[in-house]
Amino acid sequence: MSFRTVSLSLLLCSASLNCVAQGTKVWTESHMEDWEKGRPQGVAISSDGSLSAAPASTLTATTPSTYIWALNSDKSGDAYVATGSPATVLRIASDGKTTALFKTKDMSVQAVAVGPDGSVYAATLPNGKVYRVPAGSTDLEQEKASVVFDPEKLEGVKPDAAPKYIWALAFGPDGALYIATGGPAAVYRVRTPAADAHAERFFQSDEQHIRTMLFEKDGNLLAGSDGDGLVYRIDKAGKGFILFNAPKREVTALTASAAGQIYVATVGEKGKSNLPPLPVQGIAAVTATITIVTPGSVQASNNNSLVPDGSEVYELDPNGAARKLWAPHDDVVYGLHWTADGLLAATGNRGRIYRIRENGEFADIARVEASQATGFAPAPDGVYVGTSNGGKLYHLSAQSSEGSLQSDVQDAGAVARWGRSEVDATGAGYQLAVRTGNVNNADRGWSEWKPVGVDAAAAVPQARFGQWKLTLKPGTQVHAISLSYLAANIAPVVDEVVVMPGARVNQQAQFQPPAPPVMINLPSASANVMNIQQDQATAPLQGVKDKGSITARWAAHDDNGDDLVFALYYRSSGEQNWQLLKDNVTDRYYTFEAAQLPDAPYQLKVVASDAPSHNPGDALISERTSDRFVVDTASPAIANLVAKLEGGKMHVTAEAKDPGSAVTHAEYSIDAGPWQYVEPVSKISDANTERYDFSAPLPQPSEQLRVAKLPPANPNEHVVTLRVFDRYENSATAKTVVR
Repeated sequence: MSFRTVSLSLLLCSASLNCVAQGTKVWTESHMEDWEKGRPQGVAISSDGSLSAAPASTLTATTPSTYIWALNSDKSGDAYVATGSPATVLRIASDGKTTALFKTKDMSVQAVAVGPDGSVYAATLPNGKVYRVPAGSTDLEQEKASVVFDPEKLEGVKPDAAPKYIWALAFGPDGALYIATGGPAAVYRVRTPAADAHAERFFQSDEQHIRTMLFEKDGNLLAGSDGDGLVYRIDKAGKGFILFNAPKREVTALTASAAGQIYVATVGEKGKSNLPPLPVQGIAAVTATITIVTPGSVQASNNNSLVPDGSEVYELDPNGAARKLWAPHDDVVYGLHWTADGLLAATGNRGRIYRIRENGEFADIARVEASQATGFAPAPDGVYVGTSNGGKLYHLSAQSSEGSLQSDVQDAGAVARWGRSEVDATGAGYQLAVRTGNVNNADRGWSEWKPVGVDAAAAVPQARFGQWKLTLKPGTQVHAISLSYLAANIAPVVDEVVVMPGARVNQQAQFQPPAPPVMINLPSASANVMNIQQDQATAPLQGVKDKGSITARWAAHDDNGDDLVFALYYRSSGEQNWQLLKDNVTDRYYTFEAAQLPDAPYQLKVVASDAPSHNPGDALISERTSDRFVVDTASPAIANLVAKLEGGKMHVTAEAKDPGSAVTHAEYSIDAGPWQYVEPVSKISDANTERYDFSAPLPQPSEQLRVAKLPPANPNEHVVTLRVFDRYENSATAKTVVR
């Protein structure tokens, strides 16, 4: 039976909630990016967004070493792994039984191969030798193993031209052992793999390193380089032809299909740092220090950092025509293996194994508990996968089996009722389960998994967090999963209220440059108030000075994400009832005329409601009251202004009174001259009534009058003007004429 869009009813809560939050929400996952956030186990996550059963991935053995640099296998299905830290060759049976075959004092065994007679060959770093371990040997020390390749004893090769690295070993159809080297790049052949074997240079390259090798069915050798990212096809006579020049600088892996298609994994930007010389500190028999930084080499990933320029995988036909098959964003390809079901890629630095189809679609089919999956080797009913950081051996089955995927945790924002689930699937071989909890950690005090069937109902507790688990059988594909939830309504919160008399904010404020600007902040919001989003609602608000206006500003939030509406109330000191100033405010500020309120001290209350997001009667509110502020629009009055000439100076006396606040500032002008500050008799301006008594020199005739030769009609006449201000910048002006 095949069907799509199957609806599964989840009666997850029978108790009704008092309030609902902005309607039912639907949590849907349907893309690779969504599924990747979860925890797949035996589920393939495809680039087209579908889920299907994947080959089973099981841990065969955990080695004592940190790194598995290379692996191989024999006809009986035993795996042979080359390790580092410590450096060994291990034989691992399919049941996980592990036998140490070879131990070395070198830093690592870089490559391993199994000969036709069952002997095992190990290439080491940093001495760059190849050792032969006879079949049946165990715990063979380096000193007792036969050396079949020694770069210092190569005939016709000067010591400074001898290779410093060995990257790969492979047996050819002719039964000879082929050795890929670097620094310089070459392929050597040992025709008789024995203690007295003679090594000859089979192929020489002007590249820096030969990193990987693969024999074709016709006996030709494919070799991938580091430097210009070349793939050579080398005939049986050792003559090389460049089959492919990759856009990347290093070829990390080669494999071929049964039809002869060639697959090439590349990495690294051309022109970047090359492999440095192999530095050895100290004297012989002292610990060596190895630095290898090839972009694609596993050594370059010991720090688990990502290669920024990424990997690319190409497909070549037998004649070398190339097309880019796959380019992962965040993974480095270390190994390739062809299967009839698709190309397998072992990657780091997230320990992923991918399957790549001919059309370029790919799927994440397995994840290992290590930073890098380094390579493959044939295994009974599947392949072996070696890893580094740490050194483990996995078995990846050739057949798909039942798997599961746990979703990421969904946060409803509040305690929620979890509702109906919908699965968009092709096939019926799946089951869905749900669990809930109130902490963002599913391992701490969550409910049990509750399976959900077509006709069955599952009940899970109301909780803030939810998660589903999909169990998937072979033959079924899942394209999308949706889960509805309804969060309990939580009252909005008014976090802070600020009132600024003498400030105005409106749409025309920015077009009135003569008025000095003011910034209306929420001074403690970012430091002392929780859950305030740092957005335009809490950023400084620009207005202009206007003593006839008052601006209120507030910060508010709603944990449900509801839309909010506000009402403003005021009351004066000594009053008990709040009076409505303005309702249905959607902004988080409001400017009003100060003349709306009689002069007095006031408080302002802001009431927030989530009514726009709820049914009538279901809304919740909260409120916050501002600090006390004063409305003072009355100007001071000037009385008894008297001025007279005494001794060539103007003697002035006056009195200023203000009904609401202290008189804070006074200044005078004589004959329209500049304003001059003057102190009150008390020397400090802090009272509602202040007296002034001062003498001021008479101003000289202005320069304009002298130039225009317009002397005053009455040189004995003077105009004295006095101006006073109160605390809220209300002012009064008076004048008197002296003759």
